[in-house]
Amino acid sequence: MRVMVLVKATEDSEKGLLPTTEMFEAMGRYNDELTKAGILRDADGLKPSSQGKRVAFDGANRTVIDGPFAAPRELVAGFWLWDVKDMDEAVAWVKRCPNPMPGPSEIEIRPLYEMADFQ
Repeated sequence: MRVMVLVKATEDSEKGLLPTTEMFEAMGRYNDELTKAGILRDADGLKPSSQGKRVAFDGANRTVIDGPFAAPRELVAGFWLWDVKDMDEAVAWVKRCPNPMPGPSEIEIRPLYEMADFQ
């Protein structure tokens, strides 16, 4: 199954503060483990929402909303796309993850739809 693993934003990440060099190195080693295990399909970090935009849809109307956006804990700071056998395997890998941000942080795991879900 494919899952998207979402690193939730924090107040610091929304300020554009990057993790420490040690944290980047630890995450690099972790990503190497994911690659060697054949799980990692893609991964990247996102710039703060102050550099983003949203487009709101209402019928035929489109409204562009400039960042920053409220509630950092509801925003995404980074992601992985993984191939795992089940959600338990995804949870086990997330538990092995080094802290993604300085201070308290959260990671969310969401399964992707597969073609079989639509049949």
